[in-house]
Amino acid sequence: MTAEPGRRGRLAVPGITVYQRGKTWSYRVDLDPHPLTGKRQRENRGGFATDDEAWSEALKARGELEAGRHVKRSRRKVRQFVAEWLAAIEPAVKRSTYVNYVDYLDAYVLPVLGDRRLQDITVTVLNTFSRHLLENGRRKTNTNLTMYAYWARQTRADRPVTAAELAEVGKTTIHAGRAALGRYRRGRVPRDIGTGLAPKTVRNVLNMLHKAFGDAVVWRYIEINPAEHVVKPRVGRHRPTTWDAVQLGTWVRAADVDRFRALWMLAATTGMRRSELAGIDRDGLDLDAATLVIADTRVVVGGKAIDEDGKSDSGRRMIALDAPTVAILREHLTMLDRERESWSGDYPDHGKLFVYEDGRPIHPDTITRRFNRLVDRAGLPRIRLHDVRHSYATVSIDAGANPKVVSERIGHASLAFTLATYVQRTGDLTREATTATTVTNLILGREETKDSDVTDDTKEPEEED
Repeated sequence: MTAEPGRRGRLAVPGITVYQRGKTWSYRVDLDPHPLTGKRQRENRGGFATDDEAWSEALKARGELEAGRHVKRSRRKVRQFVAEWLAAIEPAVKRSTYVNYVDYLDAYVLPVLGDRRLQDITVTVLNTFSRHLLENGRRKTNTNLTMYAYWARQTRADRPVTAAELAEVGKTTIHAGRAALGRYRRGRVPRDIGTGLAPKTVRNVLNMLHKAFGDAVVWRYIEINPAEHVVKPRVGRHRPTTWDAVQLGTWVRAADVDRFRALWMLAATTGMRRSELAGIDRDGLDLDAATLVIADTRVVVGGKAIDEDGKSDSGRRMIALDAPTVAILREHLTMLDRERESWSGDYPDHGKLFVYEDGRPIHPDTITRRFNRLVDRAGLPRIRLHDVRHSYATVSIDAGANPKVVSERIGHASLAFTLATYVQRTGDLTREATTATTVTNLILGREETKDSDVTDDTKEPEEED
């Protein structure tokens, strides 16, 4: 039997108590037991002018509780919630994802919203927060610009500058000071990045908050997700700077004397990501079948290189290798075997394809630094290492490769993304796919022979489940 609001003779409702405190009325509602301890939990609310008002709110709270929608009023702060949230998600996400979340929270969210009540965060608050990040969200000074200004002043005064001086001015490491000194001497001037964050970074922060507040709704800490309808800044479409086939070939030839020439060859002829190149397992390479399994990645988290599984289902794939790339990889394996045999100490067996003489896997940031030096040595226009991937895809499609084959080969999540990114440069999408060897010959400036033993990349090798 359900009790109806009334001043006197009210029927008892299990789990609800309404009582008077001074001149106002309050209610107490029994909640679900604590999920771990099983102890009884209650919600108390007061300040109602009449017992009817208190009963009405108490019954409403009970109805929401029974429907699984009730949210207990709480003074929980945002920083208290995110500490609980991070502890909950840590076992369920990649290490790199977790560290990115911690960095975003510590750098951008907690300094501004950390002491606000979680239940006070609204879409209006988040829209204002988003604007703040875009205009004044950058918390680190532009160290590069600070060091360059010092270098320029000293150079104009004919006073030589050392890497140690730059490191002290920029409050950074001697390695960073040495790298900066080399950049400035080569005429590279840093740009002023302003006081606001890039729109993409702001979107990443808001996406993280959407996930966090979504979990808060499930945990019944808040009624609705305030990030559900937040206005996210527009991110301009990035048009990568790419090399053509001749420039790719120039770079590959410049890298021929580098210890990791096989890595550069793979980058140029497969479009693999940096993390994929650093994470290649030697066991995934089958040179007799001319195939490579791309599964694990090696990423940088907090400055340290760690191994993770692939970026996505589409990122885990098997690709065909062309004959020139297979030949260079054979030479690379022979070198590794020779070094392992001649190493006097304990040779660590990490199983990675690209390691130093002592067996240590190459650090992903080292790949980027060596790449930049090779670009300068080759006299080519500066592009990002990731733009070699774009260059490979562009050269392949312009040479007539089927976009679907290219999309699968470079591990894109969808053909639509590949088409939107690259196909605007080619008009005829019905041309037959070219082989991996054809594209490599184009890069290396070789003429393709019909009688050569080529690996047809129009059909990927079948993968075992």
